[in-house]
Amino acid sequence: MQSKSKHLALLTVCIMLATIMQALDTTIANVALPYMQGSLSATADQINWVLTSYIVAAAIATPVTGFLEARLGRKRLFLIAVAGFTAASVLCGIAVSLPEMVAFRLVQGLFGASLVPLSQAVLLDSYPKEKHGSAMAMWGMGVMVGPILGPTLGGWLTEAYNWRWVFYINVPIGIVTFLGLSAYLAETKTSKTSFDWFGFAMLSIAIGSLQMMLDRGEQLDWFSATEIWIEAVLAALAFYLFLVQTFTVKQPFIDPSIFKDRNFTIGLCFIFVVGIILLASLALITPYLQNLMGYPVVTAGLVLAPRGMGTMVAMMIVGRLINRVDPRILLASGLLLTAAVLWEMTRFTPDVSEWTLIRTGILQGLGLGFMFVPLSTITFATLPGHLRTQGTALYSLVRNLGSSIGISLVIFLLTRNTQLVHAELAGQVTPYNDALSALAPGRIWDMATTLGRAALNAEVTKQAMVVAYANDFKLMMVVALIALPLIFLLRRAKAKPGEAAILE
Repeated sequence: MQSKSKHLALLTVCIMLATIMQALDTTIANVALPYMQGSLSATADQINWVLTSYIVAAAIATPVTGFLEARLGRKRLFLIAVAGFTAASVLCGIAVSLPEMVAFRLVQGLFGASLVPLSQAVLLDSYPKEKHGSAMAMWGMGVMVGPILGPTLGGWLTEAYNWRWVFYINVPIGIVTFLGLSAYLAETKTSKTSFDWFGFAMLSIAIGSLQMMLDRGEQLDWFSATEIWIEAVLAALAFYLFLVQTFTVKQPFIDPSIFKDRNFTIGLCFIFVVGIILLASLALITPYLQNLMGYPVVTAGLVLAPRGMGTMVAMMIVGRLINRVDPRILLASGLLLTAAVLWEMTRFTPDVSEWTLIRTGILQGLGLGFMFVPLSTITFATLPGHLRTQGTALYSLVRNLGSSIGISLVIFLLTRNTQLVHAELAGQVTPYNDALSALAPGRIWDMATTLGRAALNAEVTKQAMVVAYANDFKLMMVVALIALPLIFLLRRAKAKPGEAAILE
């Protein structure tokens, strides 16, 4: 159903605010974790639940968006989600213990899960098909710029005020969004369709168990721990039962016919890759700046900010080119540019200049922007309208899974490779190694003293981490290049003025 709103511009602004608010919270709390840890009396391992609880809740609740929209109506569901998310943000800000914070972040994730798929569905229905590229460019700015600017805004709020403001910042945005949607968003028809509770429960258990396994695996040395085996088996079994339920009941939780659309299915594979690169690269570069280069929180955030600027510029350019240039060409250009930047990042050292960091950040933002908009356009070009909300929910779910899997994988590899390279470098450290002083020019370690050996070990660990980071950047470059052949499986979405999008 195409929106007939007379205030399309104002409606679009409200939709974008909802998207940015939800996307921002995926990363804005990252830089504030050390400050939360002290206030909430939590250990380094326990404080990670502040992030994990939000991701798990959002991932589980996202696929149910389509059903809730059918039962409640799009406008009512949207307003409930915005109000609940805003209220939960206030509760997170006033939390005084770790259990309270985790519980409130769960609530925040449950309400926020619907915001992104609803935002995408409203924009797709509000604009004619020949303008879907421009609409997805605007929507993509919120989805991708939010996580990129999160560390910058979170660092500034934490430094200037305190960590609680990373949650309070949602309040004015939420109020404006709620009022705008109340005034300008049209309601959709409701239907009392049955719901596959068993299928939903199995998918929820599978996602939750998988996320728990990914989050706890590094701490428990993966499959050497019984807990990880239990979570892995539970995730596999629940997903198997979900598949059986999906293909055997008349009205499954997820309509399997949605996967008959080739562009949609290939698009899910692509957005999984984009999810890995988007947040996993952020999860790496932020501690790189702080731990290896010694940047303060605010400075690190400012150095990362141009990446978001690159993404916004790319999306504005793509929004104008999408109807003139084959989206597959734009998608390939984005992938190749992203891979090239990741290759350059493999050569980073703690002495890399700020200009190099800013330049590579802008280029990586450009690459991600050139990927995201044409991908969104192609993915939904041929999907039937009645499957659109369910499709956008799956799209967001797969992106979140890609992000969580990517972050867990690169952090695990970073830790493991640091240990392996440290052991290899330490084996070369002897009193007879003349090259030892080259590790840090002008510094001489006295291996006969405890202080000298500790200083030497710190330098060896630092060099090992540089190599481990380089290996992670190289892995993401390979992931981007592996996804490139999938472009040839996509059918071009071509929009002509006054006509619906057609495929060639």
